Amino acid sequence: MPIVLASASPRRQQLLKDAGIEFVVRPANIDEIHQPGEGAAYFAERMARDKARAIRASAPDSVVLGADTIVVARDQVLGKPTDAADAVRMLRLLTGRQHFVITGVCLIGTEFQGTASQGTDFEDVRSEKTAVHFAALTDAEIRDYVATGEPMDKAGAYAIQGHASRWISKIEGDYSNVVGLPVDLVRRMLQEHGVR
Repeated sequence: MPIVLASASPRRQQLLKDAGIEFVVRPANIDEIHQPGEGAAYFAERMARDKARAIRASAPDSVVLGADTIVVARDQVLGKPTDAADAVRMLRLLTGRQHFVITGVCLIGTEFQGTASQGTDFEDVRSEKTAVHFAALTDAEIRDYVATGEPMDKAGAYAIQGHASRWISKIEGDYSNVVGLPVDLVRRMLQEHGVR
């Protein structure tokens, strides 16, 4: 049985397809609100867990994968921009600096050992952190990029696999994490829980 991806993200879907991981899509509809004083990694993990739990409640026999990606720049947690002005604000925070991309991942399911007919439920929550170095951008470059519409549904208002790739001078860590899903971490989690 394929895993259930609790996300509508086309980037996550493409990453899973490219990795040969079978899945079906059932997006979770939850409020993504950063709580005051909440650490960035904890927030990403909480969102991933809440998404996976929301779908698992209606699909108790499934293995559910939830994920949430955030960007952290100058101690600010950046989700998806609310509008073009917010995208410009985010890109100004990133320009000429290093920032971090954190993806929380939650895998919920039932693990069966050997020939056991009764399984043990599990909930595994982890996160991946990648450092990204962004080139210095002019205000005109920022405005032109925002006008393409590409930043509007991306954490931190950019797509490393899109037009913004030309401004990424270096990454330290998992590239697929910056796209939206740390595929190697997901693969290891699936393997550890015996999910094929």
